[in-house]
Amino acid sequence: MKNNQQTTFFQFFLQEIKPKGKVFTPFNLISGLVVFTALVILVFRFKDGLGSVTHASQELPWGLWINFNVITGVAFAGGAYVLTFMVYILGMEKYKPIVRATVLYALLAYIFYAGALLLDLGRPWKIMNPIIGNSFGLSAVIFLVAWHFILYMGSLFIEFYPTVAEWATFKRQRKIFASMTLAVVIFGIALSTLHQSGLGAIFLMAKAKIHALWYSEFIPILFFISSIFAGLSLVIIIETINQRVFRNRMSFKHKSAHRSIILGLARTCSVAMFVYFTMLVLVFLHGKNYSYLSTTWGYWYLVEVIGFVLIPCFMFLQAYRTRNLLLVRIASFVAVFGIIINRLNVTTIAYRWYDESFAWPTWQEVVVSIAVLFVQIWVYTWIINRMPVYNASPEWVEMEEKKESITINKKERKKWMVSAE
Repeated sequence: MKNNQQTTFFQFFLQEIKPKGKVFTPFNLISGLVVFTALVILVFRFKDGLGSVTHASQELPWGLWINFNVITGVAFAGGAYVLTFMVYILGMEKYKPIVRATVLYALLAYIFYAGALLLDLGRPWKIMNPIIGNSFGLSAVIFLVAWHFILYMGSLFIEFYPTVAEWATFKRQRKIFASMTLAVVIFGIALSTLHQSGLGAIFLMAKAKIHALWYSEFIPILFFISSIFAGLSLVIIIETINQRVFRNRMSFKHKSAHRSIILGLARTCSVAMFVYFTMLVLVFLHGKNYSYLSTTWGYWYLVEVIGFVLIPCFMFLQAYRTRNLLLVRIASFVAVFGIIINRLNVTTIAYRWYDESFAWPTWQEVVVSIAVLFVQIWVYTWIINRMPVYNASPEWVEMEEKKESITINKKERKKWMVSAE
């Protein structure tokens, strides 16, 4: 019986893996060329070492693959823990239609960014050390971040697996994993707060290398707060794009709730950005870095803080008040660009700021970074076109949920009758 089920699923998967729609689209052709070029570059990277394709050195060991794909990219995956907290903990059901798509993006982001981390390690096989190595480095921040990454990827997989089970008609597995959702969400939120701030804590030991305007003992808190509006801003952008690209895959409930969801996220972003801006001001006053404001670095700092934090904060607020979706989308793009600038300032631009020579990323690093994003988009699109991410769940899921609710009501009624007696 099991062999027949496995054969049936294998045939089903082979059928589903086939392309749906046009293959030779402009996006597929351009992304395919970029990915092919990246594969050629990676052959040289693993054959001749990092130095053959990057500017990595003992002074600047981290390149674009870590500073952009990992440290910056993880901030944008913060939308998953924020939305799951809003829906499952606070009970804000309005945002439930976009939870699955957001969790899917975060899961793929962590998987592909962990892959990007492998590319930038001089000895990538050593990545297993936090798990099976002889020297665990229990006091190292990177050790904690590594385990948080691993555990949070597992949490995201469990949260998303009911969608996979519905697609593959794994009824028993769907019931088991769905029952774990609330516990896993709580666990995942705890992990997210830790590793989002943990990525900032890594730079606490680089006080002598990071410019005073960007260094602070509060970097972990700043990284955590900024991940809230960074993740939600990207969710707004993704949902705006998906409304056009996957409109035929969306349920009526999702389409009708889109405007309300986007405006609600805009309000949350404005609050988070105001808290973040307040923290930046307090950190600046605490550090007494007034003398730097009249320098070139000070001007660049003001551009980041005012141009990419304060202004989009008020843009979100104004957009929510006037119910202006276009302004929300513009503010989201500005906020996302601001987070990219902030993370690159801490990791690259203002790192070793006193060194007159600036190590620009090589074209090979840029191509591979873009290729990682393209492959992530491929997988994301493939899943949405096949699994019930946006559209309604199968009928058998609704039937099971009705049966469960009836069973729960009967149990509660019996308890009430016993207590009444």
